[in-house]
Parts: sequence; C-alpha cells; structure tokens
Amino acid sequence: MSLISDYIQEINDRNEKALSVFLTAGFPDKNGFVQLALNALDAGADILEIGIPFSDPMADGPVIQHSSQTAIENGTTIADVFTFTKAIRAHTHKPLIAMTYANILLHYGVDKFLTDAKRAGFNGVIIPDLSVEEYHNFVPANNPLDIIMLASPTTSDERLEKIDELSKGFVYFVSVTGTTGVQQNFNEEILDKIKHARTIIKNKMLIGFGISKPSDIKLFSPYADGMIVGSAVIKELHKKENNYTSTIELIRTLKTVCITV
Repeated sequence: MSLISDYIQEINDRNEKALSVFLTAGFPDKNGFVQLALNALDAGADILEIGIPFSDPMADGPVIQHSSQTAIENGTTIADVFTFTKAIRAHTHKPLIAMTYANILLHYGVDKFLTDAKRAGFNGVIIPDLSVEEYHNFVPANNPLDIIMLASPTTSDERLEKIDELSKGFVYFVSVTGTTGVQQNFNEEILDKIKHARTIIKNKMLIGFGISKPSDIKLFSPYADGMIVGSAVIKELHKKENNYTSTIELIRTLKTVCITV
C-alpha cells in the first residue's frame, strides 16, 4: 500500500485533481522556508515536493537551477532539508516528497538517506536520473519510501510498463521533451502521447514540467490524476514579496481549477 497513491485516490474520489507543488529547500531564504511550505499547503497544495539543492540539477530549467544555486549560497544542507521536513510534518498529514539526484544519495549513502528521509517525515522520493536498468542495484530491498519514477513523451511502451511496475506512489509523466520550465503552448503530439501513456500506466499518473496556468490543468486533466507545478511557483518566489503573496495566490488559483475541472 502507498500512502501517496491512497491520498491521491481520496482527492480523485471527490472529483478533484491532486495538486503537487515543488519548492526548493532553503529558497528564497532558509529562515522562512518552513512557513512558506506551510502556507503553500494551506493555499491548496495537496502534495509538497521539496527539492534538495544540487549544483547540477540536469532535469531542471534555468528558473529552478537558479533557485537551487541560491539555496546552496544560503548554506542549505541535507541536514537542513531534514530539519525543515520534520517541522513541516508536525503540522500536516499531506504527502511530502523529496526531489533529488542519484549523486546526492550516493554521496550521503543510499540506505542512510532513505532511512533519514523517512525519519524526517518524507513519504517518497523522486530521482530523475535513476533509470529502470539501475533501479534494483540502487534501491535497497528494504527501502522505506515510495520511489516515484519518471516517464516522458519519448518513452517506449515497453519501458512505460517497466516504469509503471517499479514506480510507487505515482508515475511522474513529463509533459515536455526537455527540462522543467514554463511552457507557452503544448502541441497536439504531446497530448496524444499523454493519452496513450494513460492507457498503459496503472499507477496514479501526475503530469509535470511546464504546467503553469489554469488552461494547462484544463488541457491535461482528463488524462491525469493530478498536476505538478514547479517553475511557475519558483518564478513567483523570485519576486521576493512580503509573505510571498503572489506565490500563494497562484497556488490557490491552480487548486481551484483542480477542483472545478
């Protein structure tokens, strides 16, 4: 059983789509991060993805890359991320997911990272550069977290089936053939690929990369169980407003659409 997929199912049972919001740990500043995260959850985020700052986040576009660099310059460490998560977990039952890269786990120690992340209050982890071929050598058999795998419009049917088999919590379907970032338009070919993937994937499926506005949610909602918004949120945070007003308003607006689609 997966707490994450069960939680998404509860939301879907209310005829809603789940909204997963990405925040870079320690951005815009370390001291205000926990309150920012709690405000995002209060504004309607059903799931919180917490990105661990990394110097080479290859799946992320320039907006998130910059936030990661700023968080590193702010002195954010893995220990800080776990401290933030413990503080957030004390106030919410919603799923918390770590977003990180294989190199960080290898350097920290894969077993130790997964154990410490679970202890801190994480329910799952997304590792964009973890391939299906490396999965069993990388992930220990007694892993305590849901490992969420990524698929894309270029993923073959055979590989989709394997990703679906290995993924737990949900499958993260990438809506673009590139890095994260706000997209102006999605073409018909991408939509067809998503429709086709939906016929293969048995897990819950959330769509991310480029989801930034209500029309994106309306476009993809018939073929997904939820949406993931990252770059659009981080872009708003760059405005450095008091209490992150525009960021919280964006999350509230996107969740409203997830309820009404």
